[in-house]
Amino acid sequence: MHIHDYSKDHSILNQFIYELRDHDIQKDAMRFRKNIERVGEILAYEMSKSLTFETKKVQTPLGEKEMGLPQQDIVLCSILRAGLPLHQGLLNYFDGAENAFISAYRNHPNDDDEFEVIVKYLAAPSLEGKTLILTDPMLATGKTLKNVLDALKPHGTPAQIHIISVIGSQQGVDYVEKEFPESTHLWISAIDDELSSKGYIIPGLGDAGDLSYGVKL
Repeated sequence: MHIHDYSKDHSILNQFIYELRDHDIQKDAMRFRKNIERVGEILAYEMSKSLTFETKKVQTPLGEKEMGLPQQDIVLCSILRAGLPLHQGLLNYFDGAENAFISAYRNHPNDDDEFEVIVKYLAAPSLEGKTLILTDPMLATGKTLKNVLDALKPHGTPAQIHIISVIGSQQGVDYVEKEFPESTHLWISAIDDELSSKGYIIPGLGDAGDLSYGVKL
């Protein structure tokens, strides 16, 4: 897997990640969602450099100009509900993309640290030969992404797979690297070293879904 870790570079991205992590700033849900959207836009721009481009002519009022334009058919797939702001950031840049949505959540059957990831809802177009972009803001254990990949298999085999995440754990990154095709690209803003016993990233930022949309039962 090709890992693009932007925490190694200093850029305005650091400001948005700082605000997402800050315990006081993140209490503003609108700002929290907007910052995740901004991160999505930055990672979408960086990811776009890896796409295949073709030359097209554009007619201006004064003449013609040749330009390179991306030629892939893109499908954006986000995991409900935490992935929605990140999805919007990517859609702001890849506005011609098709869209897929999937619900995946952790179930603790024994009310302890052990959990399973359950997928209940999926709406997706054909993925055959297309560029699939999976968005999940928190790459914790990596099990959710693996279950989503398995659930999408009946929809066809994509030509390329890209994963967009805001923050991941090293354990989750290692798991995804093992489970996904070698040609997969991971675009991520930060990788933290630890996971809690319940599978949350430390220091991370908390529960991205709750911070975006309110605490769930």
